[in-house]
This record gives sequence, structure tokens and C-alpha cells, in this order.
Amino acid sequence: MSDGAPKSALELAMARLKKQDADQGVSERSLTEDQKTEIADVRKTYGAKLAQEEILYKSKAQGFLDPDSRRQLEENYRRDVERITHERDRKIEKIRAS
Repeated sequence: MSDGAPKSALELAMARLKKQDADQGVSERSLTEDQKTEIADVRKTYGAKLAQEEILYKSKAQGFLDPDSRRQLEENYRRDVERITHERDRKIEKIRAS
């Protein structure tokens, strides 16, 4: 802000983080349009996979009355969501690095 107005806490924090990155040698790179498109496609695909997992989980959960079976179903659901999320993030990082 060149007009001398006070900076918000967010602006101050972002400035500190940029300075830390510069001190550590981390450079800021802009994404190409192709990379942005690829990332959007990956997010869309994995968003659909996550939605599918949620739908399957909810439909199966209605049929389980036994607490142990339900707990096992929840653990499987959480593990699947974590796996899908990790896979999505790994693909996005690969695209960003290319």
C-alpha cells in the first residue's frame, strides 16, 4: 500500500511469509494456463471421487446397526478419503513442479 494507509494483519503476515521464503531461497513461480487447467481437472476428478465415496458410505451406513460394524465402516471411509486426498495432492504437486 503506497498511500501510507495502515496494513491489515493479513497483509503483514503475508509480507513476513514472503520475506521468510526469500531468505530461504524459495522462489515464487506463476503457473501456466495449461498447468492451471490440469490442476482444475485433477481437482474436479478427485472431487467426484470423494463425493462418490461419501455417497457409498452414507448408503452403507444406513444398513449397519451394530456399533462395531459401523465403526469399521467409518474407519474404512476415513482411510479411503485420506488416500484419495493424498493422491490428489500428489498429482497437483507433480503438475506444479513440471
